[in-house]
Amino acid sequence: MPAPLRLVETTLEIPAAADAVVIGGGIVGVFSAYYLARRGLKVALVEKGRIGAEQSSRNWGWCRQQNRDARELPMATKSLDLWERFAVESGEDTGFRRCGLLYLSNSEEELAGWARWRDFARTVGVATNMLDSAEATERGRATGTRWKGGVFSPSDGTADPANAAPAVARAILKLGGTIHQFCAARGIETEGGRVSGVVTEHGTIRTKTAILAGGAWASSFCRQLGIRFPQASIRSSILSVSPGAIGLPDALHTTAVSVTRRGDGGHTLAISGRGRLDPTPQQFRFAPQFLPMFVRRWRSLAPGGLEGFRSGHESLARWRLDEATPMERMRILDPAVDKGTIRLIHSRALELLPALSRTSIAAAWAGYVDSTPDGVPGIGEVATVPGFILAAGFSGHGFGIGPGAGHLIADLVTGDEPIVDPRPYHPDRFLTSAWGKVADF
Repeated sequence: MPAPLRLVETTLEIPAAADAVVIGGGIVGVFSAYYLARRGLKVALVEKGRIGAEQSSRNWGWCRQQNRDARELPMATKSLDLWERFAVESGEDTGFRRCGLLYLSNSEEELAGWARWRDFARTVGVATNMLDSAEATERGRATGTRWKGGVFSPSDGTADPANAAPAVARAILKLGGTIHQFCAARGIETEGGRVSGVVTEHGTIRTKTAILAGGAWASSFCRQLGIRFPQASIRSSILSVSPGAIGLPDALHTTAVSVTRRGDGGHTLAISGRGRLDPTPQQFRFAPQFLPMFVRRWRSLAPGGLEGFRSGHESLARWRLDEATPMERMRILDPAVDKGTIRLIHSRALELLPALSRTSIAAAWAGYVDSTPDGVPGIGEVATVPGFILAAGFSGHGFGIGPGAGHLIADLVTGDEPIVDPRPYHPDRFLTSAWGKVADF
């Protein structure tokens, strides 16, 4: 079933031209459009389905620095400030709160890993608090368990996946930008090798800048332009429970289960990293680059079924610009829930947090987490198609760093000083395989 989501207004007519066209209405796409519109650019955002309807409304809602990859940490830090600043600038509410994130563990190996990350984070000015057994047990008293240790990251927080992307979309409209839902981008037109327009199912928008924030669809879209972007999607299932549990941490992670307080007073429950790998033609194509990641995660990933084939987001097909595309046949990726995983999540959560016994399952849903071989997104202008900027492969981290990614993209478009160093994110790094050899196009 779809995750809870607020609906937003659609601009009925597409413009004949725009300074920039953003393809994809997830959290990265809307923040990209927002920061461009704030700088006075005429921006059109096109979305094949609804704003935020795919992974941007299907995640936990965590906005964290804790345990970030060193390349992502600067963007995560900037994003926390931007989440706060957005509410002041726009008057819109994403549900963002610096409630702090709590990690508890009885694994010496896991605690040692967190301590190493703390030592690294100190070198870049990020504070995180390691907890001894007494402190962890006190902060985790709702579990009734004695813990060996943990981490509390007080400056991290959560936002509301049901309202975050729609709130940013409303802010775009206030700034004079346009939002076009149920308007799939079919491809790019070029003149002299450079972007000259975005072809949609409702007509062409003339522009010199196209930003692809297409989530799990990005690689198949890039293929139409002769751009090789390795991407694999993992089907993740989570659930929400009704309000009624008292005394739980706002955001808690353990190896067994993770719990997040929702804006309605209920909670989202999930098992970190657990998912199904649905085989698709695209996954077979990029298998050599993803094999190291799959090997590292073999305990949490299980073989999937035909969901990926049916969804069409990882097809190797080429499509015409004057005919319906796979995006129009599958407006919103809403894959089947893994019922076994949902049962496991719920049983683990009830065992860990007895207060949840006063709640009931409100909803369960699945989504496709689009990943890159190194777990870091590809953000940057593609050299072979000037004016085409890729922003995809956020590997389950895109919601929290959405504001920073959108700001960086606007910086790249306008030539302003980048909010963070853009080099670690550039998609050119995928031109070599996981084994360090030049990739076979």
